[in-house]
Amino acid sequence: MASPGPETPPTPPAPSPVAPTISTHVLDTQTGLPAAGMHVILYKLGEDDRPIRLTQALTDHDGRVRDLLERPMSPGTYRLEFNLSGATRPGTGDDRFFRRMTVDLRVDDVSHSYHVPLLLAPFSMTTYRGS
Repeated sequence: MASPGPETPPTPPAPSPVAPTISTHVLDTQTGLPAAGMHVILYKLGEDDRPIRLTQALTDHDGRVRDLLERPMSPGTYRLEFNLSGATRPGTGDDRFFRRMTVDLRVDDVSHSYHVPLLLAPFSMTTYRGS
């Protein structure tokens, strides 16, 4: 009679799926550095187009907020509000010409994450849908 073989190790649990989120990354193109410490607010617009604040955060040392949603995503229009006056460049005061930037985005597919970077310059701003 053959001796029993080694026990089969238990199958590890499948990794839990990552919940889709809304994130941002803010860069100061004048200095080439991340905009750390910038106040960002995420709203969802109601059926009457009134904004309902969902969360707020400060960009980290790399200028990022990795998860602004902090809850299950639902279809609709979301608003990202960047308080530009709170992020100062090293060695400068609060001297930005633009004080606030608001971006509305439409979310139809809640199975995907949405990344909205913001590039800042002294007299211009650029945003786009990132990956």
